Amino acid sequence: MAPGLVVKVAAKGDFGSMMQPNQLWPKADVAARMLERALTDLTGAPTFENALARLVHPKDVVAIKVNGIAGQVGATMAVNFEVIARLVEGVLAVGVPASQITVYEQYPTYLMGCRVNVRQFKLPSEVRTGTHNNRDHAMPKVAVYKQVLTRYCRFFTDASCVINLTMMKDHSLCGFTGALKNITHGNIDNPHHHHDHQASPQIAVLYNHPIVQSRVRLHITDAFKITYDKGPLDKDPKTRVPHGAVYVATDPVAMDTYGWKVIDEERKARNLPSLKESGREPAYIRAAGQFGLGIHDLNAIKVASFEV
Repeated sequence: MAPGLVVKVAAKGDFGSMMQPNQLWPKADVAARMLERALTDLTGAPTFENALARLVHPKDVVAIKVNGIAGQVGATMAVNFEVIARLVEGVLAVGVPASQITVYEQYPTYLMGCRVNVRQFKLPSEVRTGTHNNRDHAMPKVAVYKQVLTRYCRFFTDASCVINLTMMKDHSLCGFTGALKNITHGNIDNPHHHHDHQASPQIAVLYNHPIVQSRVRLHITDAFKITYDKGPLDKDPKTRVPHGAVYVATDPVAMDTYGWKVIDEERKARNLPSLKESGREPAYIRAAGQFGLGIHDLNAIKVASFEV
């Protein structure tokens, strides 16, 4: 829809003022305003609901893939419930029945890391949630990368519209994890079989499959906090730093290319080697650009920044 365009929205004021008292989770009204502004600027629509209506149809079966792998203990570093909840409200406002919306993750602890239906953090009762546990894959096996047989999970293949809600993190194996990897390794039944060579070009190849291309419509990056080293888990709280932004794009390559830049800038500020210098260059992002999945050239990527 908008190749090379990434919209970044931050909140006015310092980081602490946009966050709840624990400084881990954003205030619900702040997260809502940021997401709303990001989507209206991405689409040019006058309202949040109008913006989503340009991406989602009332008859769609909508799957929202979140990312909570680093939030398993204490919900410290995961896609925030406040962002998820506002997105779900918007999809409902478009006219999609609650029973046709699923918020899901790979494992139960990952979904709990996002606080989905944990304690007071409740989605509307008829909105479905689930985890595929690398076992809920109804489709026949296909050889997407070389001769490695794989399957995409049922939540993904049952959907007509997939919304990717991801993060911006260093990754110990492939350098960076963001939009592309959350869709590929977060949905297949054998991600461990697609890690060789720093998962490149596997991530690009898996994303390039028609099953993915025909379903994924929107990428949202929850970057209230980012991890510049020792990721993707939240192993060292010192490497989890405030960033205070929400990004949206329909181009996952542009999103990840810019995210890679953000992580490298954080590393440089701390006298750490770049991802490339550390031997962990996320080459799969370049490969995805070469496949035509989006724009990889930073000079051709437009990042539209706003404050609310």
